Amino acid sequence: MIKLTGVTKKFGDFTALDSVDLTIPKGTSFGLLGSNGAGKSTILRLLSGIYSPDSGEVSIDGETVFDNTDIKQRVFFINDETVQFGSFTLNGMKKYYKGFYPNFSEELFEELREKVNLPANKRTDSFSKGMKRQAIVITGLACQTDYLLLDEAFDGLDPTMRIIVKRMLVDAMLDRQLTTIISSHNLKEINEVCDSVALLHQGKTLFNRDLDSVKGSIHKVQAAFKGEYSREDFEKYGILHYSRSQSIHYIIMKGSEEEIRTKLSEKDPIVLDLIPLSLEEIFIYEMEGMGYDAGQLD
Repeated sequence: MIKLTGVTKKFGDFTALDSVDLTIPKGTSFGLLGSNGAGKSTILRLLSGIYSPDSGEVSIDGETVFDNTDIKQRVFFINDETVQFGSFTLNGMKKYYKGFYPNFSEELFEELREKVNLPANKRTDSFSKGMKRQAIVITGLACQTDYLLLDEAFDGLDPTMRIIVKRMLVDAMLDRQLTTIISSHNLKEINEVCDSVALLHQGKTLFNRDLDSVKGSIHKVQAAFKGEYSREDFEKYGILHYSRSQSIHYIIMKGSEEEIRTKLSEKDPIVLDLIPLSLEEIFIYEMEGMGYDAGQLD
C-alpha cells in the first residue's frame, strides 16, 4: 500500500503540495488528474524517492521511501522527459537497469521490444518521441517492480501504440498484481486504464474515489414540471449546475439515479430523464460545485 499523510512540498515560495493525504491500495491502477502545477509530478517524484517531503510522511508498505534502497528497487518511475536516455541503445538501457533492479527479466524485455518493433542497437536520441516512450515503458515493465509510476504515460504515442502500451500495462497488472500510478491530462485514457482516481488542484486533493462510484454519484437531469420553478426551488437538493431552456430544466445533481428520482418526484415532473455524463463533465461540475474555476482543469 502507498500512503501519503499530511504531505507538504515547497519549492521556494511555490507550494507544490499542501497537506495531501492519499492512500493507494496494492494491485490497483490509480490515476492522478489535474492541471499543470497541480502537484501530480511532485507526488510521483516523492514516491520514487527523488524528493523528500518538507512535512508529512510518504510510505510504501509501511516504509519511508526517501533514501530507502530496498523500497526503490520495488518502484520504477517513468518520467515525462526522455532526453536523459539519448546516449543509450536499448541494449544499453537493458544493461544499465539490470544493475539496479534484481528482478529484471531479459526474456520479458526482448518479448516486449519485439512487440513494439524497436531496434536494439540504435541510439535512442535518433528515436521519435513516441519510440522513446515505448522504450522506457518496456524497460520499466522488464524491471518487474511491484510499483510502476508513469508521468503522462501515453504522451507522444500514436493511436495504435497507445493501445499496445495499454495492453502491456494491463497484462502486467493481471499477471503479477502490478500497482500502477498514472498521471495524465487525458481523462479518457484514465477512464480506460484506472480503477480509482484523485483530482488535484493547486497542491490539494479535491477528491480521491473509485471510478465506478464517481460515475454513479452524479447525474444530468433533463425535466419538465407541471408547476413553475426556478433554480432556487432546486437548491435544497445540493445541485451543482442549473440552466433552463423554455420549459425544460437542465440540472446536475449528486446522488444515485433512484435518489434523484425520489427527490424530484416532489415537483410532480411531466418528463424526467437522466442523461449519462462523461468523466470530463463529472470533474468539471465537481470543481464548479466546490467553487473552483472548471477551466483550470485543462
